[in-house]
Amino acid sequence: MFAPVTWPLAHGRSLLLGQEAVVMGVLNVTPDSFSDGGKFNRVDAAIAQAEAMIRDGAAIIDVGGESTRPGAAAVTAAEEQARVMPLIEVLGARGDVVVSVDTYREETARLAVAAGAHIVNDVWGLQREPGIARVAAETGAGLVVMHTGRDRERLEDPIADQMIFLRRSLEIARDAGVLLPQIVLDPGFGFAKETTEINLDIMARFTALHDLGRPLLVGTSRKRFIGSVTGRQPEQRGSGTAATSVILRLQGAAIFRVHDVAINVDALRFADAMVSRGLGAGTGRAYQPQQENGT
Repeated sequence: MFAPVTWPLAHGRSLLLGQEAVVMGVLNVTPDSFSDGGKFNRVDAAIAQAEAMIRDGAAIIDVGGESTRPGAAAVTAAEEQARVMPLIEVLGARGDVVVSVDTYREETARLAVAAGAHIVNDVWGLQREPGIARVAAETGAGLVVMHTGRDRERLEDPIADQMIFLRRSLEIARDAGVLLPQIVLDPGFGFAKETTEINLDIMARFTALHDLGRPLLVGTSRKRFIGSVTGRQPEQRGSGTAATSVILRLQGAAIFRVHDVAINVDALRFADAMVSRGLGAGTGRAYQPQQENGT
């Protein structure tokens, strides 16, 4: 699960996953995201925040234009695009950072990749607008496929539900022509995992997800279950987030989507130092990325 694997991205870019933790900085250009809504919805403020996260060690900046918190107001595709496109154009031209667009809309994904985004991050796991998989297939973009329990019946066992949902997402991607190496999976911490216990159970059993055969991205940052454990408000959950990052890194997670970049970079460097000494992956199973022709 720590074996190096190359993640091919749009515009001829790639990232090496597995050997060292990769940090993805969260950049919400929204007025209503749960912990940073309204802080970066001006282009100049968003660019300044992106530059700060890059200095702190983020290899990826994930730009989102619609809040995914429970109960958030929906926005139109045009409004989402008006928020994210100016920032993606600026960041995509830099060359010193990989740019991800956080969207479930095929149209937004297509425009964002054309403007310079390298990754499409779909919180609905290709199961709301399956056409988003065609964008990845046609452009070569990296594709993050997230598990969600929203608007669907779920199995009582959270890992079994992960397996069923994500295997269906992988089928959608395959049928659209997405190459398997393009895909990273995300268990979707906090997305219709209503209790602290469900999220902790997924963390405790995380190594089971390696059976899906793809690198794993985790997004625990500032989530409610961290507040439940620590008693902290969202903007005070950086240390708690870093603790979950270390736990999940030792279980083989590859990418860490966080708001507080510096503290997580430091924590993950220490986790990587321990991985290099043989600590981690407590089950003893070695992750071997699937290599297939085509998908």
